[in-house]
Amino acid sequence: MTYTSSTVRVPDVAAVPRHVAIIMDGNGRWATERRLPRVAGHTRGVDAVRATVESCARRGVEFVTLFAFSSENWRRPTDEVSFLMRLFVTALEREIGKLHANGIRLRVVGDVSMFDDRIRALIQRAETKTARNTRLTLTIAANYGGRWDIMEATKKLIAQSLEQGAPARVDDESFAEHLAMAYAPEPDLFIRTGGEQRISNFLLWQLAYTEFYFTDIYWPDFDAAALDRAIASYGGRERRFGRTSAQLASQSQKADTLSC
Repeated sequence: MTYTSSTVRVPDVAAVPRHVAIIMDGNGRWATERRLPRVAGHTRGVDAVRATVESCARRGVEFVTLFAFSSENWRRPTDEVSFLMRLFVTALEREIGKLHANGIRLRVVGDVSMFDDRIRALIQRAETKTARNTRLTLTIAANYGGRWDIMEATKKLIAQSLEQGAPARVDDESFAEHLAMAYAPEPDLFIRTGGEQRISNFLLWQLAYTEFYFTDIYWPDFDAAALDRAIASYGGRERRFGRTSAQLASQSQKADTLSC
């Protein structure tokens, strides 16, 4: 299934976001403040991932997208990158059975060609095992960048034009169909932990009308209560999608009249 861009059609708005996207920031600083090696923060961060996915599922969130490793993260110290790769393998091996048992589908987006054969095989196995699960779709963005995503979609449109011998249709909807996350609606709520307030090349196309929520909490300390605060903040937003407040009020009044 491919979802329509919010710039084409206004999506339904509910108190609980349908799709939550998260930049899990602050693992290293969490460890440093406790005089622990940075990798200890990444290990603790896996526990926060598990708790957050479980919390989202209980609250009725349908899609959760986590920025696990950006295309820029290769610039980090070699030993830290090596540890992150090993942690990724361990998490895939240990968590996939639990995800499957809880009806959660796993998807991985990004340039996985940079990963070794073992990681790619584990990703394929995990995606295949959980492919029919419908309770929640968990997407891990690994070696992902928003600019990379847009460039890959552009390449696919060019290839399509060459294959059919005529220019491919290019508009918001047809372009979005070629993005890595065409299977998911655009995020309703974007959360970044760790105190930074930027999107860091994450889902550049998809975040056009997303509500942003920033918190100083480091990712290893992000829990159900922190998630509830983010969702409560989201629930208090007026999502206009280019319309006026008066239009929204009129629409709400019409809906109330029809329901009576």
